[in-house]
Amino acid sequence: MRRAQCNNCTCSPGLLARNNRRSSLIARQIHLKRTGSSSGSRPGSRKGSVFSIDPSVLCEPEAKEVNTSKRLEKVRNLMEEYNLGVYIVPSEDAHQSEYTSSIDQRRSFISGFQGSAGVAVITRDVTCMNSTPEGLAVLSTDGRYFNQALNELDFNWTLLRQGAMNEPTWEDWSIDQAIQLSLDSGSKINIGVDPKLITYQSYLKFTEIISRKLKLSKNVKAEVEFVAIKDNLITSIWDQFEPLPKSTGEAIKLLDLKYCGESFESKLNKIVDQIKKNNGNALIISSLDEIAWLLNLRGNDIPYNPLFFSYLIINSLNEVILFIDSNKISSEVEKYLNENNIKIKPYEEFWDYLFNLSKDYNLKGEKLLVNQNVSWEIVRSLKCSFTQLSRSPIEDLKSIKNEIEIKGAKNANIKDGRALCKFFSWLENEIILKGEILDEIQADLKLTEFRKQEEDFVGLSFSTISSSGANSAIIHYSPSSTNYSMINPDSIYLNDSGSHFLDGTTDTTRTIHLTTPTSLQKRNYTLVLKGVVSLSSLEFPENTLGSYLDSIARQHLWKYNLDYAHGTSHGIGSYLNVHEGPMSIGLRPSASTTSIKPGNIISNEPGYYEDGEYGIRIENDMVVVDTGKIYNGKKFYKFETLTRVPFCRKLIDTKLLTKEEKLWINEFHKTIWNDLSTSFTKGSFEYNWLLRETTAL
Repeated sequence: MRRAQCNNCTCSPGLLARNNRRSSLIARQIHLKRTGSSSGSRPGSRKGSVFSIDPSVLCEPEAKEVNTSKRLEKVRNLMEEYNLGVYIVPSEDAHQSEYTSSIDQRRSFISGFQGSAGVAVITRDVTCMNSTPEGLAVLSTDGRYFNQALNELDFNWTLLRQGAMNEPTWEDWSIDQAIQLSLDSGSKINIGVDPKLITYQSYLKFTEIISRKLKLSKNVKAEVEFVAIKDNLITSIWDQFEPLPKSTGEAIKLLDLKYCGESFESKLNKIVDQIKKNNGNALIISSLDEIAWLLNLRGNDIPYNPLFFSYLIINSLNEVILFIDSNKISSEVEKYLNENNIKIKPYEEFWDYLFNLSKDYNLKGEKLLVNQNVSWEIVRSLKCSFTQLSRSPIEDLKSIKNEIEIKGAKNANIKDGRALCKFFSWLENEIILKGEILDEIQADLKLTEFRKQEEDFVGLSFSTISSSGANSAIIHYSPSSTNYSMINPDSIYLNDSGSHFLDGTTDTTRTIHLTTPTSLQKRNYTLVLKGVVSLSSLEFPENTLGSYLDSIARQHLWKYNLDYAHGTSHGIGSYLNVHEGPMSIGLRPSASTTSIKPGNIISNEPGYYEDGEYGIRIENDMVVVDTGKIYNGKKFYKFETLTRVPFCRKLIDTKLLTKEEKLWINEFHKTIWNDLSTSFTKGSFEYNWLLRETTAL
């Protein structure tokens, strides 16, 4: 893990030498700890904070550094047993979830990289005769995680920068290694993977690349095969190094109609219609958010995602079978499932049931439907004809929010906005007026405390990105007890966070500065803000693809030859996953095939990142609405911003804003004031903070 850098924390001599009252107060507080003369503990203090840590090691908090050498050795020994030259470790679980439970974080376990996206590839030198097996190991991830991966990977690993120029994809790299191993050894090289952890589409793509590369190979003697290894090699060695994580075991809960707005029966009828339209006899559903949405149930099997492990099969006769751990079904939920004629079977029985069902369908000449994101193992289990849909009908239905869900999203954003305004005003009061020194984790905990005060709060929708200075340039940075920094008031602070409420899910990012930003920081912040405003105020015709809108948010940065290495927008669920498809704005494949429709709730989050210095990102949640305008037979749509948190006035360079942009910002801030001002006591610090931040430019 990365050690804290002296030039980026509050014990830096440069920071302690600031010529104001705060510097002497910080030095005095550290001195109190050094001499042991502090008068009692502070509320909210904890091990590892500045109030309890030994100042002599303030720059080097104890870190858990994992040397992956022994882990890789164990994996390569198993690879020899399974006759593998290359082994692939995806990030996903058996349901292809973006975020995973602890037991499914195999890629993190073997590589040390904690980001949510990426693929690890391990090779074994099949010609090596040493007692300790040799080979290479690479981690492929995208631009959001380059800095994080470089900090977290040890000397055994090489980073493949996904999407970077002249950098091979993990598929190309894996196959090239296998071909070379085959040429070196004169034997066939197997590339193995757990077939539950990759999609069938990924399998087809990978085998096509193998075939193409072998045909292009100058030496026709190379032989490579992609094989399924049902025994997961990472899981097999896990308990030799750490105890295997345990399942939460928490009961699933029924989501009331006043929050979800549509009954299971109504949703089921729509899906059965789609099954019939696609000439199928049954549909297999493996995506956990689709199952939770359809059944109007929520769980807690994956951190930050209200999901539960399950599979679902629906046939054209409206029969539904749910495969789930029965220990997670309360009497209330069991009654609900029975009333809706949903059959319950153990989660582990899914595979045998699917195999036997497909055999029966084969005899009858009937056909199964599967989604594009089902695992290779599901398709391998089928013994009948099947059609792979380009997209799940549930995914499309789920992405169009009904009136109740939209109302809930608005309520959720007002509640979350109130908590965030309390937080940012508290942060300024503590650090600037009181001269306190706070770290990124203390800020995170305080924000969560404010959120817990709001009605129907369930939990965070993802791990809070609370980042000061250089940490804010790490797009998906998240502080931990072994890796965090003090909040430097003379640098940028970025907070990207969200909540789950029973009535909606939020995702908001604000970048602030507590003292005096540089002119360059103000310029870059304003360019990002102009992108937010441009997309927010856009009106566009129906059938507009998300990929078409991406440049709207980037155009102002592009004028200065600047850009950001992440998408501009993702869908947001209704008390579901904070990242939801199929719609998005960016360069992902789905953005090029999916139009933006009324009822979509999406983010708006351009940014700019100066590695090693600071990061800027501004993110609002928006709902797509119909303008009522029509041109040449086409309807026009627009975005309605849901987020209720003001932008940072100190970072806005008004000279770079047009009259129309100022008008939009002023109207947005006026809406925030009208919705939130009555929540705060007149004359209080948070009231005055909100008044100042929402005053017209």
